Amino acid sequence: MEKTDYPFTLVSQPDYGMLNVKIPGGKTLKVEASAMAWMDSSLTMKAKMKGGLKRMLSGENLFISEFTAGTEDAEMGIAPGSPGEIGHVYLEDTTVYIQNSAFLASSPNLEVAIEFQGFKGFFSGEKLFMIKCSGTGDLWFNTFGGLIEIDVQKDYVVDTGYIVGFTEGLQYDVTPVAGMKSLFFSGEGLVCRFSGEGKVWIQTRLAPAFVRWADPFRRVQKKNKD
Repeated sequence: MEKTDYPFTLVSQPDYGMLNVKIPGGKTLKVEASAMAWMDSSLTMKAKMKGGLKRMLSGENLFISEFTAGTEDAEMGIAPGSPGEIGHVYLEDTTVYIQNSAFLASSPNLEVAIEFQGFKGFFSGEKLFMIKCSGTGDLWFNTFGGLIEIDVQKDYVVDTGYIVGFTEGLQYDVTPVAGMKSLFFSGEGLVCRFSGEGKVWIQTRLAPAFVRWADPFRRVQKKNKD
């Protein structure tokens, strides 16, 4: 049985995953802001912001709501914003990095912080920040599309847009798929070349690609001629 401090079930997987979790009496759960779908009336909520004023101005922040149970156990349902799958990992004095839109919920004793990724993030064309989750406890994260867990033993290459998260200790470099020409002329982007041993989680769909696919089906209102 999967290790956890907070009994939970994942429903409507894999297309429209939802997390139902029990919060023990007197305990707190960190949840992505606006992800609460339903909850017992005994739960109390407090909102917090991770990242500070400087990052708020740059649009790089993580807003978290803390839900606390009273003397009795209480349950709540948590729904991510994107259609896809929900993953769970129990950290034991370890660290996992997840993309800034993937955080869903965590135990209160996990340190959840926005982490600057430097020029690796810059050259990937992705945002410069990832979410660093460290310590011991439960972590839930979500994807756009399905979720695939990969055990990296030596080397592995993943398109940057498909990366959901990875374990600390993996080394990585971001490079064009096949040289700089491919970056501009092939339509392909950049890839992340992992090395070492650890886990990488990837998603099976890209939000920008879905937007491009759906764009021709948009209903366009014709302008009236004067």
